[in-house]
Amino acid sequence: MAAKGALDGGLGGEAAVADVSALGDAPRIRAILTHAARAGRSVSYSELLGDLGFRFTRPKMRAVCKTLGEVDRLCALDGEPDLAVLVVRESDRLPGQGWWVGGTALLLGYDGPWEGAAAARFIREQQQAVFDYWVDR
Repeated sequence: MAAKGALDGGLGGEAAVADVSALGDAPRIRAILTHAARAGRSVSYSELLGDLGFRFTRPKMRAVCKTLGEVDRLCALDGEPDLAVLVVRESDRLPGQGWWVGGTALLLGYDGPWEGAAAARFIREQQQAVFDYWVDR
């Protein structure tokens, strides 16, 4: 049986029992991000948490961020592009610090700033590669 958490505000504002195991459910998060990739769109941290049944809080965001590493590991095992690059801040539509310090950008040849025009251009290119991969799959 899945672990249950405290009451959390649902997407409509109603209180509901939230399944805290969803924060670490890499296959579920991978499915959400694959769906977004097929639709050609990024997903904010808040949207992702909402899809899992939670309101945005920093502790929940950090828990999901840990799971994004596992999502990308599963993608790599299946020969698919990383999906974590699709998860972005609402403010500037760029991934958070954890994505940048995780080393993916360096592995992809980017050694620039984590914010601003150069970062936005790099992230758009990486996201477009993910969208292109998933468009007909």
